[in-house]
Amino acid sequence: MTNSQTQETAWKKQAVLFLVSQNISLFGSSVVGFAIIWYITMQTSSGIWLTFATICSMAPQVLISPWAGVWADRHSRKYLIMFADGFTALSTLVLAVVFFLGHRSLQLLLVVSVLRSIGAGIQTPALGAIYPQLVPREQLTRVQGINQTLGSVLQLLAPAAGGAVLASFGIEWTFLLDVSTALIAIVIFSLIRVGKVERKEGPLPLLKELGQGIRYTFRHPALRRIIVCYACFFFLMTPAAVLTPLLVQRSFGNDVWRLTANEMVWTMGAFLGGVFVSLHGEFREKVRTIALCLAGFGVTFGLLGVAKPFWVYLAVMGAAGLFMPVIATAQTVFIQEITEPSMMGRVFSILQILSAGSVPFAILLFGPLADVVPIEGILLATGALMVLVAVLYRLSNKPAEEQESAGREKDG
Repeated sequence: MTNSQTQETAWKKQAVLFLVSQNISLFGSSVVGFAIIWYITMQTSSGIWLTFATICSMAPQVLISPWAGVWADRHSRKYLIMFADGFTALSTLVLAVVFFLGHRSLQLLLVVSVLRSIGAGIQTPALGAIYPQLVPREQLTRVQGINQTLGSVLQLLAPAAGGAVLASFGIEWTFLLDVSTALIAIVIFSLIRVGKVERKEGPLPLLKELGQGIRYTFRHPALRRIIVCYACFFFLMTPAAVLTPLLVQRSFGNDVWRLTANEMVWTMGAFLGGVFVSLHGEFREKVRTIALCLAGFGVTFGLLGVAKPFWVYLAVMGAAGLFMPVIATAQTVFIQEITEPSMMGRVFSILQILSAGSVPFAILLFGPLADVVPIEGILLATGALMVLVAVLYRLSNKPAEEQESAGREKDG
């Protein structure tokens, strides 16, 4: 076996272990995430309670993320990911025990949602930053496309599993399922070997390193544009992501199978989108790809507001899911390609702050609004605004694209 073949075998093995570990963990987390939202929806049928649940699951990520980005650039990203999985599993195990003892408190669900969000906030910057340490640059798009496909398959199963376990046994057993998958994921992830990232300078005070990351990100034109775009995207997609279970319950019926179908068709669309990315490989014009997907989201989210009967609604939701793996892969690889390795964790933490941070602000607006304004109208308005964001993002990148194209022609 030649040296190149040995290297190819090594990175493929690392990638397989990483993908298996993360998708097993994702499956358990998704089951619990769906179960908590459905449980609260069926217990309260309230937009206010959905607002509380969403804020508790998102806001702590924003608060912990700046420090997590510095930790991801300073310490082992591998062990940071394993620690976050373990912390989340322990929190969920405590919740399961309390529920088994008969203390079924909605407030307690919110507390554990906060703890789970902290774990996700610690893990996410490290996950985004670790890819280039495991996979050659030219394979980043394909591997992340495979990851999106695997994630979609498991998330296709997660709503079905969550609905079945919730309806047949109770929410406590979804918590135990998540604890089990987290432990399996930690064991598999421990087998991965990850090298150190070379830093230009030694560790600085925490706040100084945080400031470095902020300055680097917002002085980088391409990073600045994509992060602002994504803050707008996550703000505007919040009604479709959070309020559609309530829309289904109000418009089509309070049946668990309808809530399950609502999540499953989205995931089926995302699965097909992930297959497309895996087969397509590299996106040469990532900016245009991102803009087209944003526009596609806007159109489909708007259509959700007028789609009747239920099967038409499901078809539109599935079409919306197609765009998610494409835009997620294009955006992530684009950031990984243009960011210095030693700054990767901090850049991804800032991306998480602006994307995840926009959701609580959005739900503070759209959650209470959903109790006084038809959700269909909210979806139409936010869909139209998302199309506008897509157009502005595309136009803002035109000068840079033209300059890059001219440079390539000159080099040629």
